[in-house]
Amino acid sequence: MSRQMTVTLTINDRSVTRTTQARRTLADFLREDLGLTGTHLGCEHGVCGACTVVVDGRPARSCLMLVGQADGSEVTTVEGLADAEGRLHPVQQGFHDGHSFQCGFCTPGFVMTAYALLQENPAPTREEIRKAIAENLCRCTGYQSIVNGVEIAARLLADPATDDAHSDREVSGA
Repeated sequence: MSRQMTVTLTINDRSVTRTTQARRTLADFLREDLGLTGTHLGCEHGVCGACTVVVDGRPARSCLMLVGQADGSEVTTVEGLADAEGRLHPVQQGFHDGHSFQCGFCTPGFVMTAYALLQENPAPTREEIRKAIAENLCRCTGYQSIVNGVEIAARLLADPATDDAHSDREVSGA
């Protein structure tokens, strides 16, 4: 029999309190209990980065973190980036404009890694971007387009007027 616990987290700016299994991963909690399926599960060993979310401002592998470890934390998933009207966040827009994905499976993890980087360092060099994304794996694109997407995102964040040119683009699914 599995031990139960009650956790309270702020997920995408909303407080969530649930009773769950103590050994449940944050990834499973997000995907199965809350329906936030933008957090992808790849290797389930913390190697690929597809499950990356931001916990208290830092990128975290949600497949390795137990939900109890996140109790009391602020968690941001890829679903939490677009605004209430469905307009893409500048990081999402940067990836779109930079053609920084192919199959898209790894994209949420890269987006969340880039989001955390740009929160900490709004004007990273190409080398700093490469270092930040080095622990995320992509089997399709090669990494140049991802670096380009992060650079575009940094420009969009730095100049909100640039972002107005993209304001008509809405999220078209998860």
